[in-house]
Amino acid sequence: MKRTILVAGATGNLGNRICRELIQRGAIVKAIVRDSTDLDKIEVLEKMGVEVRIIDLNDIDSISAECIDVDCVVSALAGLGDVIIDLQKKILDGAIKADVPRFIPSDFCTDYNNLKEGQNRNFDLRRTFKKYIDQSPIKASSIFNGCFADILKYNTPILNLKDQSIGYWGEKADWKLDFTTMDDTAAFTAEVALDDSAPRNLQIASFQISPKMILDDVKEITGQEFNLHQLATLESFAEYIKKQRADDPAGESELYAKFQQGQYMYSMFSTQHNHLANDRYESIVWTASIDYLKTFL
Repeated sequence: MKRTILVAGATGNLGNRICRELIQRGAIVKAIVRDSTDLDKIEVLEKMGVEVRIIDLNDIDSISAECIDVDCVVSALAGLGDVIIDLQKKILDGAIKADVPRFIPSDFCTDYNNLKEGQNRNFDLRRTFKKYIDQSPIKASSIFNGCFADILKYNTPILNLKDQSIGYWGEKADWKLDFTTMDDTAAFTAEVALDDSAPRNLQIASFQISPKMILDDVKEITGQEFNLHQLATLESFAEYIKKQRADDPAGESELYAKFQQGQYMYSMFSTQHNHLANDRYESIVWTASIDYLKTFL
């Protein structure tokens, strides 16, 4: 019998890919969206084969009605507290009311379980929702993918193509960073959604690569020798982020505030995924670092 998976956040970049991967695996896929959703995005999902339901996402009964006979709810929502906490709670409550057995929350980030609270605003929002879902009767599986590999394209201090530089904090030129592509994350999420035995926490990474390894890959691909350099100590970086946040109160209402970008960088050099679940599903072929870098270098 085909599994039915409901996806929240299906019109987003990751959510759309998760829907695609689920359909490729033979699942029946439903998506719940607001009535203000871009019609073009809805059309893309429907052409893919997704059953799109336009509902009032503030109404738990409406959510519950769409969750009847659903095997797993996948949340690919992105946002601040009103989304990651408030909206996800409503979707979870609707799923529980409909007796949905499993839920995948929007924990697509570095595994924050070993990090201190207060170091990353967006991680703290997910911690708050984690406490709520872990007290519920539903079985949850969080997928921690580290950092989306796309960040390597955007001239961050880790890889700055304009300056031809590769930066790191602390004494961590050899520290391996966790990167996962959107497509690999989506494929793994689809497998987890269809896997009733999936555990509570799953760490993944398409590739784990240190600043020195990035330097070597860039040289192999381009023939150019980038400048590898220490940006600051981790302690001074943490203090800088605190000041940056204090000086930017408007950033608290911005999903990609400058201080939040710094917090993500800090987390990447503070924890690693040491228990990868990459081998759990044989169907997934993980993207190698050099192959990904070749797509834009």
